[in-house]
Amino acid sequence: MPAKKKPAKKARPKAAASRKARPARGAAMASEWLVPRSEFERIADRVFKFSHAEETEVTVDATTDALTRFANNTIHQNVAEQGLTVSVRAVVDGRTARASTNKTDDESLARVAEAAAKLARWQPPAENLLPMLGKQKYTAVKRLFPATAAATPEDRARAVVRVIDLARERNQTTAGIFTTGVTQSALATSRGLFTYYEQSRAEFSVTFLDGESSGWAKANFGDISRIDPGALAETASRKAHESRQPREIPADRYTVILEPAAVLDLVGFLFYDFSATAVEDKRSCLTDRMGKKLFGNNITIWDDVYDPLQTGPPFDGEGVPRQKVLLVDRGVPKSLVYARGTAKRLNAKPTGHGLPLPNEWGEAPLNLVFAGGNTSTEKMIASTDKGILVTRFWYIREVDPYQKMLTGMTRDGTFLIEKGELAGAVKNFRFNQSIIEMLSSVDALGPAVRAAGEESFEMVVPAMKVLDFHFSEVTKF
Repeated sequence: MPAKKKPAKKARPKAAASRKARPARGAAMASEWLVPRSEFERIADRVFKFSHAEETEVTVDATTDALTRFANNTIHQNVAEQGLTVSVRAVVDGRTARASTNKTDDESLARVAEAAAKLARWQPPAENLLPMLGKQKYTAVKRLFPATAAATPEDRARAVVRVIDLARERNQTTAGIFTTGVTQSALATSRGLFTYYEQSRAEFSVTFLDGESSGWAKANFGDISRIDPGALAETASRKAHESRQPREIPADRYTVILEPAAVLDLVGFLFYDFSATAVEDKRSCLTDRMGKKLFGNNITIWDDVYDPLQTGPPFDGEGVPRQKVLLVDRGVPKSLVYARGTAKRLNAKPTGHGLPLPNEWGEAPLNLVFAGGNTSTEKMIASTDKGILVTRFWYIREVDPYQKMLTGMTRDGTFLIEKGELAGAVKNFRFNQSIIEMLSSVDALGPAVRAAGEESFEMVVPAMKVLDFHFSEVTKF
């Protein structure tokens, strides 16, 4: 997030840069900065007027973000920022290219339209380039929550102050962020397509320090009322307290209970493997494995933008309506996702997962949903004779893409389980673990929830009890 800035000067109406930042104040609600839908339509219409390309696509993205940041038991930053980007894709003689601007006056829109066409003329012919889409029908989703959009710095500060008071009462130190905002986007083509989407979002992330130990919790929802900063702070505070004086136990293969954030940190690396382009290019762990038993019977995965715990527009980067796709059925990879060009090349049907053109990636499922179970974390612990409870991972890297081998470290609450009970904190581990092997060794699943973890993934996943998880060494911190 940007540093605190002075209020921006008012710009001339016809040469307005559509990005501004200012200190967040009580009267400065995110809802005041929402861009009217009519402005998205105006921008698209003006670009089409100025474009001389054979076909033109216009994407307009507007973001409004406000942030309250705290550290060392003190709020030290309140900022709000609005940004708007216009991206134009032109097609000329079977070639395509894209140019962008953050200005919306006529001169700037004419310039970006010409830049896209000029760039297209210099590109090689695009294979499998299809005509742009005309009007489409979409399943309606409603993901703009007025209370989230209208959240003020005072709203966020009141919640943060209660968290800070808790830390002071317990002689702990806390830090974190509370963000609220709105994303708006529109996609239009010169063939008559215009689609618009808006969503709100709120995120609270908190870390507590108790001496040299730490605890952490995080939540991310479109509806701010679903975030309970007090409950998240209680969790982080408790884990920090219970993590004091961790003992060192040897690295080995253990039964582990992964909380949803820890599951997300790992399985989030799978999302691109379900791309048909990735499988075709042999960049996926599913190459030569489709239709074969790969995971355990209790692993079923969809891509479903319509799931009530998911976010995102009902259309992809080209405007194709998104479909719910069963990716894995009881351990067997069943389906891939396809962009329009990929589907044409492979004689398949597009699934609405294409990324904005031009790109080398093709498509990706961005709304993974894992089927859950009915075993609570408490029951998983009670059923474990000896194991490790993991809050989350960090510094995760992919070692072997085909075996989906990852390495990383535990942090912010790693606990020993003995005879069905938590037996105190242990020092953090480095792991080296194949996700394929892990999802073949899941002994129990909790209810699926919307999780937020170390990586910038947001998925619907359950807590998991996993057998023979490989910790390779004890870390030094």
